[in-house]
Amino acid sequence: MLVQARRVRRQRRVRRRLFGTPERPRLAVFRSSKHIYAQVINDVNGTTLVSASTLDPEIRAQQAYGGNKAAAALVGRVVAERAKRASIDKICFDRRCYKYHGRVQALADAAREAGLQF
Repeated sequence: MLVQARRVRRQRRVRRRLFGTPERPRLAVFRSSKHIYAQVINDVNGTTLVSASTLDPEIRAQQAYGGNKAAAALVGRVVAERAKRASIDKICFDRRCYKYHGRVQALADAAREAGLQF
C-alpha cells in the first residue's frame, strides 16, 4: 500500500471518533516539514474559532525556524491563550495521521500547561 494511502486511512480512522461541538471544539493540528499549524474548529457550524501557526508574526518574532519542538510548544501556548480569550476551556485533540510524539506532543503539552483541558 502506498504511504499516502496509509496516511489517509490513518487520518480517517482518527477523525471518525472526533467531532467538535460548540461546547467542546476540536483542536486540529497540521504539520509540515518547516511549519506547524493549529486551529480550534466547531464542526457543527464548520467554522474556525481560533488559529495559530509558526507563520504568525508574533510567533515568528520569537522563533525563526518553525520546524522544531520549541516552535510547536510556542504555537500550543499561543493557541491556548487565544482559545481562553474566546472563552474556550475544553477541547478534543485531533492529531490527524501523526503519531503523538515529537512536535505534536510538544504542542499538546504546551496547550495543556496553558490551561486547555483535553
